[in-house]
Amino acid sequence: MSRHPVIVRSPDRTDENAIIGYDPPMRTYFLQAFEDPATEQPRLWLGTRFDQYPDLASLIAAAKERGFDLDTLDDEILVDMAREAAQPRGRSLMERLGWPLT
Repeated sequence: MSRHPVIVRSPDRTDENAIIGYDPPMRTYFLQAFEDPATEQPRLWLGTRFDQYPDLASLIAAAKERGFDLDTLDDEILVDMAREAAQPRGRSLMERLGWPLT
């Protein structure tokens, strides 16, 4: 799974420690930002279901719909995630057992 630092901004807050990446078993791009100090869970977490964001453009659009912009997505990050997403993937063990995460 690729994990890259990215800055996520909204009109009223910024997270300079956000993470973007590609999750091969889930076949989706994901974004995690604004960690809750009490639970250590991200308050913004996109890409938690199978095939939810199959391309980076759909993830960025979903973040924008929620009022967030992404900074610092350089070419190296884009190439790394695209390379990982291009690898053929079969169904995960959970899917084969009939337990899809939705």
